[in-house]
Amino acid sequence: MCGIVGYVGHRGAADFLLEGLHRLEYRGYDSAGIAVQVNGEIAVRKKAGRVQELVGLINEAPVDGPLGIGHTRWATHGETTDLNSHPHTGGNGEVVLVHNGVIENYDQLRTQLQGLGYVFRTGTDTEAIAHLVAHHLEEQIKLGEDETSPATCLKAIEVSLPKLKGTYGLVVLFKGFSDMLIVARSGSPLVIGIGEGEHFVASDASPLAGYTDEVVYLADHEIAVLTSDRIQLMHRDNGHQSPSVHTLDQVSTDTGLNGFEHHMLKEIFEQPHTIENAMRGRLDADEATAKFGGLNLTLPQLRRVDRVVLTACGTSWHAGLVGEYLFEEFARIPTEVEYASELRYRNPPLGDRTMVFAITQSGETADTLAAMRECQRKGLATMAICNVVGSTIAREADGGVFLHAGTEIGVASTKAFTSQVAVLTLLSLYLGRMRHLSYPAGERMIRKLREMPKMIEQTLQCNDLVKEVAEKYYGYNNFLYLGRLYNFPVALEGALKLKEISYIHAEGYPAAEMKHGPIALVDEETPSVFIAPHGQIYPKVMSNLEEVKARRGPVIAIACHGDDKIAELADDVIYVPDVEEYLQPLVTSIPLQLLAYHIACLRGCDVDKPRNLAKSVTVE
Repeated sequence: MCGIVGYVGHRGAADFLLEGLHRLEYRGYDSAGIAVQVNGEIAVRKKAGRVQELVGLINEAPVDGPLGIGHTRWATHGETTDLNSHPHTGGNGEVVLVHNGVIENYDQLRTQLQGLGYVFRTGTDTEAIAHLVAHHLEEQIKLGEDETSPATCLKAIEVSLPKLKGTYGLVVLFKGFSDMLIVARSGSPLVIGIGEGEHFVASDASPLAGYTDEVVYLADHEIAVLTSDRIQLMHRDNGHQSPSVHTLDQVSTDTGLNGFEHHMLKEIFEQPHTIENAMRGRLDADEATAKFGGLNLTLPQLRRVDRVVLTACGTSWHAGLVGEYLFEEFARIPTEVEYASELRYRNPPLGDRTMVFAITQSGETADTLAAMRECQRKGLATMAICNVVGSTIAREADGGVFLHAGTEIGVASTKAFTSQVAVLTLLSLYLGRMRHLSYPAGERMIRKLREMPKMIEQTLQCNDLVKEVAEKYYGYNNFLYLGRLYNFPVALEGALKLKEISYIHAEGYPAAEMKHGPIALVDEETPSVFIAPHGQIYPKVMSNLEEVKARRGPVIAIACHGDDKIAELADDVIYVPDVEEYLQPLVTSIPLQLLAYHIACLRGCDVDKPRNLAKSVTVE
């Protein structure tokens, strides 16, 4: 959450900063601002609202120079006002900084600094950091340090950071220092871009695309001093160190709309390709299994695993629920799915033969990262299922699998969900074949998996019909989503999508659980969405559907092509291809994504930037 950009070099900073903020706006869009060093002074422009509001302000009061920082905010402390927007100023303007994260002891710091005479003008936790750095800068100068030396500024940062409790990604300007940014990280991601006579910094790699293809991923407790021609990197515990330079995959940072009205719709329609990318090179027809290059465990180590824990948040947690069914059916390994936010604070009995999978689109989700680290402290093998190369979880896990889904801009995750489910299916095949799963069964799974991009292409043809259904139901304010077995997690995910972007109350349940309470909600004003493709308990789901119809509840059904029986009962039917039960989430989730999208559009909601939400949840 929150987007940070910074630049030091030979070109005007403002254009890069504003373009970068546009690219990062999916991380937070409550307010935006920039600060630029101009003739020894730091000029700040900031505005509540979207980045475009900031652009209007800068057009009225232009500011530019070769050194600057920018920020787009997802509010944690303080209302969304011009004053609370970043950047924030410390002391008498000698320090200006931007911050992503949460400072848990900001109130204590605020009281201490007010006692020293510092005046607070905002309701943010970040202002406490700015004043703290300004205070220690003043202290260093009083101790005789050279106020014109970058080393004095660095020392003020080094003294300040241990006093911060919480998480931070910081980029700091100092008044009078026209060729220096200081960058620090603990828990919130930052990426440094390397150019010719210039350096860039951002919360993720997307603003760097087109400017550089060489990056350095800052690790926790690292500080970097950036000038136009140098990176000086140091670690809190290990001192000075050489930057590890990585090549940036420009394709994965594509943030254009490519003719679609919204990123979410574009990403829904990318799913035939993203599923293909998730499987590319990972299907071994000769051995009737899957293969992975990054698990970093030997076959004997993998065969020792007798329990799997899948941990995640939000949509990734729903993918984990599908994974639980897959792992237990095909690999016969007892599997549990844990909310990462709960697992990090629990103390469950996990033996040394337990393997933990952290599932995350961004690779930076704070709760998932903390849960994974807690499991690592206990000696467990940890694997990442992740979309972002170079992300913290991808780097810190013992091994893992990348999704290769490309940048996901829409806050409501779509293509990442189906890619996670595809990867979990491959993993269940891989673990199953090294245990009891037969060669013919593995061969059949591979054959059916290879058909899935085509099946998803066919599923997307329902878009026009889904739009018609949305036009019929978009005025309702409560929905139930009901499914069983593999489609129970799909029901949860469908309800989450509707809540996220249309602000309609929706709940997902196992269809059979409806009569244990939720059926009390059924009436003529509460549509029920049944995920009811063909399968072993199709007759049971049909009985649940009839229970809703008996109470005059409107029914939207997701069913297989050619299912005439359900068409006689449901008010509206959206058809999907008939695929294997364990692959149904890959097709049944898509009409639910489209339904949420079209309902949100009809209600006039901001699909890509829903209220109160942001991509990549890097705070607890």
